[in-house]
Amino acid sequence: MLILSRKIGEEIVISDQVRVRVAGIQGNRVKLAVSAPEQVAILRGEIQGQRHEFNLEPESLALVGVCE
Repeated sequence: MLILSRKIGEEIVISDQVRVRVAGIQGNRVKLAVSAPEQVAILRGEIQGQRHEFNLEPESLALVGVCE
């Protein structure tokens, strides 16, 4: 596992296709802005666990907070 430190506005790039930017920090919560191709599923860890538990495919999950 790679652990990185970033400040607000800084980002990391994964495989030239996925960008993760620190959008804000408030107390112990961090807001992340993720930019990736449509075919890349981006799920919170707890949602991914439910996906495997209930055998859900990404198409069946609601898109929340998606900006075009």
